[in-house]
Amino acid sequence: MQQEPMDGTSSGAVYVQTNAAPNEVIAFRRADDGSLERIGSVATGGEGDATPHLQSQGSVTLTGDGQYLLVTNAATDDLSVFSVAADGSIELRELVPAGATPRSVAEREGLVVVLNTGEPGLAAFRLDAEGIAQMEGSDQALEASDADPAQVAFSPDGSMVVITERGTDSIVTYELTPEGTFGASSEIASEGPTPYGFAFTSGGTLIVTEAFGAQKGAAAASSYAIEGGSLVARTSSVGNGRSEICWALVTPDDRFAFTTNFADGAVSRFAIASDGSLSLEDAAAGVSVEGMPGLRDEALSSDGRFLYAIDADSGRIYGWSVEADGTLELIGSWGGLPETVAGLAAS
Repeated sequence: MQQEPMDGTSSGAVYVQTNAAPNEVIAFRRADDGSLERIGSVATGGEGDATPHLQSQGSVTLTGDGQYLLVTNAATDDLSVFSVAADGSIELRELVPAGATPRSVAEREGLVVVLNTGEPGLAAFRLDAEGIAQMEGSDQALEASDADPAQVAFSPDGSMVVITERGTDSIVTYELTPEGTFGASSEIASEGPTPYGFAFTSGGTLIVTEAFGAQKGAAAASSYAIEGGSLVARTSSVGNGRSEICWALVTPDDRFAFTTNFADGAVSRFAIASDGSLSLEDAAAGVSVEGMPGLRDEALSSDGRFLYAIDADSGRIYGWSVEADGTLELIGSWGGLPETVAGLAAS
């Protein structure tokens, strides 16, 4: 990767994929004040679907130890694995077949799970210093052929993986065996229609966005707890008055969930109580361009100090500092991204 000099103290990095053909990862170095400067771009070896909106959360993911970056290539049915250097630069390490139209990927302690959407299902891989390899017998088809799944992620204790299904308005879980393959499945109805992106607190509270079939002003989020290995609703469909809520994240202190609203350029802040209940604090805690569509994938820096979100329609990343009370203060925005840009990961 060709690197560019940057003033100030480097403290992390931000990564997006172009989702183009050929596909590339664009890397930004993050300064101590949260500002970004482009390092460069590296080909994934695969191809994105070249559409303006890759409808998923988690197509670009950093491993928990920060050593690798995982990127799905939706058009060529494969997964790219990059090594991450201390300065944030990346190098393509491996390209492996993943399944039909992979759009979301999750990792926990070296176990990697890819969500495929062309033929809805999961595939599991083991990633270590030697490379990445698919685990024998790990292909798992989703029961509904019309699932239209949006995201896969691990529960905090690693006992299960969770998938949101927009097509069936359901949330599906699969137990993980000691060998890392998939066990029994369970399904519950989403509290609101079109469940999309989600995030866990460290204690296991699940926050799920609900796009309500893209109805104007009908966006909402719900919370769930894990009880006896199953999901149980805690708070049902807390509306924010915005439109097309899709992506969610939780702060490292578990106090707040931030969601992005694609149709009107706002980041909403929800408060998470100790019992897992959810309440709306600020429907427009952060705004890219009020009323303008395009705000999509989001990520927090590893220390929780900064929030970044893609505004795909304007080809920019917006950044905010996260104050102790959850208030967002705009840092700036950085352009030069294609309209097909998708996925966002930050260290």
